[in-house]
Parts: sequence; structure tokens; C-alpha cells
Amino acid sequence: MELRNNNHSVFAIHFHLILVVKYRRKVINDEISERLKEIFRSIEGNYNIALEEWNFDLDHVHILFRSEPNSNISKFINAYKSASSRLIKKEYPSIKSRLYKEAFWSQSFCLISTGGANIETIKKYIESQGE
Repeated sequence: MELRNNNHSVFAIHFHLILVVKYRRKVINDEISERLKEIFRSIEGNYNIALEEWNFDLDHVHILFRSEPNSNISKFINAYKSASSRLIKKEYPSIKSRLYKEAFWSQSFCLISTGGANIETIKKYIESQGE
């Protein structure tokens, strides 16, 4: 898989990211998941990242994305968590009462490089989450 940036092609690295709502509060529904995905897509280009697959459960999201080897993944994740938390609480004010001290995301996250795994297999795994 390759990403193109300024007409240069580079090898892409795939990652599986799992973000969990603070204290596993069950606040993610279809509408909020869709908004979280929109926010992800709105900032991904700034970090040379591209969303491949998205799924959610009531208290966490699974994201498969690809990036360039020189992308700053930790800066992207921090920017995404900050922006999405702020926007979700602003756009869905009733959600604040269901959160712990208004914190949306847990501080920690799980980030796994997919290595040599078949991307289609990982996509199917993510699609099957929440069933």
C-alpha cells in the first residue's frame, strides 16, 4: 500500500488504534460515532494519515489507518483526542453528565502496527467488533 504526497510515493504503515471512553462510559451511539469519524477525517491530512476502517462499541472505537513512516502518530492521536473530546462535548452537551469529570477519552490508548498481517483480515476483524 502506498500513500502519495507531493507526487512522491512512500511505503505506508498500517496501524490499528483503539480509543476508550474514560472509565468505559457507554456514550458512543451511531450519531456520535459518525461525528467522531468526521473529526478524524477532518484532521488526518495534516498528519499524512488516511482512515481505512472504522467501527465502534458503546465505550470504544476501533480505527484502522495508514500513515507515512515519518508521520508523527503520537501528535496526531493527541490532536484527535483533544479536538474530538472538545467538539463532542460542545455539540452534544447532554453527554457531559455521563462522563467522569467531563473527560471524554481515557488517557491511554492501544496502538498496534499491523506488520505483515493481511489488511483485509484486520478490516474484517474491526468490522466484526460490537456485534
